[in-house]
Amino acid sequence: MALNAVQQGSILYGMDDTKLTVRISRETLDAAKRYARDHHTTLTRLVVTHLESLPAGDDTLAGARVTRRLAGSLATEASREEYRRHLDHKYG
Repeated sequence: MALNAVQQGSILYGMDDTKLTVRISRETLDAAKRYARDHHTTLTRLVVTHLESLPAGDDTLAGARVTRRLAGSLATEASREEYRRHLDHKYG
């Protein structure tokens, strides 16, 4: 039995999904459509993927891999001069 577009949408996105209206410039929309097409996906999937990647709660470093790796590498009370010496020593 063939599914109509509404049925297919509810299978793809789930019954609990809701519609969202977003205002963006025509230029941004056109660029996003091209990006989605070039990457064989949809604008909805792009937005959902991005929103799902945002950190939840207070973990501000959850999505910042490089910053998270660097956190704690220098004492929090270090001065700028100490930081410069640290960089000079590390990178010569």
